[in-house]
Amino acid sequence: MPTDLYAEMFDLAPVSLWLEDFSAVKAQFDQWRQEGVTDLRHFLREQPARVANCSRLIQVLRVNQRTLSLFGARNQDELVAALDQVFRDDMFAQHIEELGQLWDGQLRFESDTVNYTLQGTRLDIALKATVLPGHEGSWARVLLALEDTTERRRAERALRQSERYAKGLFEHSPVSLWVEDFSGIQRLLAEVRTQGVEDFRTFLDVHPEFVVRCMQEIRVIDINQQTLDMFRAPDKDTLLSKLECVFRDDMRPHFAEQLLDLWHGRLFQQREVLNYDLHGDKVHVYLQLSVLPGHEAEWDQVLVSLTDISARKKAEAYLEYLGQHDALTGLRNRAFFSDELNRLERRGPWPISVIVIDVNNLKLTNDENGHAGGDAQLRRLGEVLRKAVERPATASRIGGDEFALLLPATDARGAEHLIDQLHELIAVNNQFHGGIPLSVSIGRATSQDGERLEQLVHRADQEMYNAKRRHYARQDRDRRQAD
Repeated sequence: MPTDLYAEMFDLAPVSLWLEDFSAVKAQFDQWRQEGVTDLRHFLREQPARVANCSRLIQVLRVNQRTLSLFGARNQDELVAALDQVFRDDMFAQHIEELGQLWDGQLRFESDTVNYTLQGTRLDIALKATVLPGHEGSWARVLLALEDTTERRRAERALRQSERYAKGLFEHSPVSLWVEDFSGIQRLLAEVRTQGVEDFRTFLDVHPEFVVRCMQEIRVIDINQQTLDMFRAPDKDTLLSKLECVFRDDMRPHFAEQLLDLWHGRLFQQREVLNYDLHGDKVHVYLQLSVLPGHEAEWDQVLVSLTDISARKKAEAYLEYLGQHDALTGLRNRAFFSDELNRLERRGPWPISVIVIDVNNLKLTNDENGHAGGDAQLRRLGEVLRKAVERPATASRIGGDEFALLLPATDARGAEHLIDQLHELIAVNNQFHGGIPLSVSIGRATSQDGERLEQLVHRADQEMYNAKRRHYARQDRDRRQAD
């Protein structure tokens, strides 16, 4: 091929080409070897000025048009005159590696380095160099090809920054995050479809072991720090090795509902579920599940977020407790009594007995010991009733000093037996408390055919008032006899 054609190809090449003379560098290397240098890289790092000296020994013979365009030079002379602006700063570390490869006898070397245009713009460069054939002994002709990788490097840096940002959001999220692989579940559901199953809910009812099998197919890809904190795990390996402790018992019916949603194509789900931490304590969570975009076919990347709602659940339970319990005695309150009365009215079981109890002498106790003394009497009666009454019977405080027991499936004889127990327990209670003894008036009624429970309560209430009148009459008679 004619020499002028080679020259034209060199000049018009789409990459930056440099033809350089490294013979002075080789001579310098030979001198250093004679002086006993064996580790060139260490030798150059000790005195960075030696790197600059080597760079100055390189003679630029020719560059092509792409080179002038890349570095913003009008001609080769202008570029060569400004080489100290082109090769500077953070390129020297890579230049040491390039020189080291030549020192090691490699006639081809490459590196990722940094150059600068004559206008000061930073360029990321992928350099490849070859000692041309016939010049292996002198290094008098070395061809360098420089590829501008600035945009690619910028994109890579942006991608790494984006990945770090995403990782940071994942790791430091205040919500427990799980990245999971559901592809095994997807395959199992596909197998069930091929069997002709259409009613998947019935299928799960008949084959509950399928739910467990699907749970075992989940592969956890990653979890974040909040997950470790929520489930009180020291590290990821420990938590992942004990997932059977986290997802158990009450989790299975919830997971069955997740499978039903997936079966019907609902790839975003949310619901409240119950998990357990590694200490065995319940963790109520609000679960959101989403098959990530681009993975809808295989379900191989699923993001699960768990928000700890245990505090909210406890607050709700406490509010529910307060709504149905008396704060002073711990017994059920009037609202519960009314609801339970309506329930028994509809469902039974019959016969139903009602016992109404009123504390005697509460006003006297309040007058002598203040309301704290009266409250103590009410709490004592609450203790007695809690010991005497067992489910399905219930004890409620329905007024200031009035209490009611609802006894389903209890006849008159059973109610009388319970009243006898109450008197015995009150007698025992009085032995352990000084001051005014606990005394009560009791009324009882047992349901008759066709009788409304409201009327039953009224009959028991009237019997209690009759007992109270007898108590006070007897008390007044005893006081007059004492006088």
